[in-house]
Amino acid sequence: MSTPFYVSPQQAMADRAEYARKGIARGRSVVVLQYAEGIVFVAENPSRALHKVSEIYDRIAFAAVGKYNEFENLRIGGVRYADLRGYTYDRDDVTARGLANVYAQTLGTIFSSAAEKPYEVELIVAEVGDAPEDDQIYRLPHDGSIVDEHGSLAVGGNSDQINTYLEQRHRDDMTLAEAVKLGMESLARDNNGGERELTADQLEVALLDRSRPQQRKFKRVLGSQLKRLLGESDTSSAGGPADEDASSESTDAEPEADD
Repeated sequence: MSTPFYVSPQQAMADRAEYARKGIARGRSVVVLQYAEGIVFVAENPSRALHKVSEIYDRIAFAAVGKYNEFENLRIGGVRYADLRGYTYDRDDVTARGLANVYAQTLGTIFSSAAEKPYEVELIVAEVGDAPEDDQIYRLPHDGSIVDEHGSLAVGGNSDQINTYLEQRHRDDMTLAEAVKLGMESLARDNNGGERELTADQLEVALLDRSRPQQRKFKRVLGSQLKRLLGESDTSSAGGPADEDASSESTDAEPEADD
């Protein structure tokens, strides 16, 4: 009778973590920056249908890298949680901290379960406050831990190089144009310290704008407005910012699409 192959729990968890990290690193990066009037998200994403950044609730946004089908399921679950809590209690009871705790429990349970593979995703949940000091940004790695962030951060791809670049240049009092340009410049950094060329058509940009009079603070920056922020010439007459509901995004992605 052969002896069963034994793997220590520590080694098994280390292998699962390495598997998830490699999957996340294959995705294109997302950058989140605080600026004077709110929080802006800049992602390298040429797709106009498969979003990496989405609205969850009035003041809360969601960003993710990794496997699209996995983080899209998490996004939908977050929208349902927020809608149910806001309807049952009060809209002010829906917070980024509460949503981050829900995501942490889900990711942690999946990561520690030997019956299924860990999710290859890393999430960001952000909430804009009435003042800059009230802004909240939470990063949730694949294992379900929660990291409270401030200022700027990048996830996915070559996030280490991007974070170093952001730390040297980011300011909390930046204008929207300065923040978007910094986000694009940081995403253009490659692993060798060089720089690629990115254009507005390769970016997905959205923001939580505390100065908006509407209850919903989320909006996307598209077309000619994005090109103006980046200082690019615009030859078309169409374009501009567009508000989108989180529930309006396409979920018809291929099951194994990486984002």
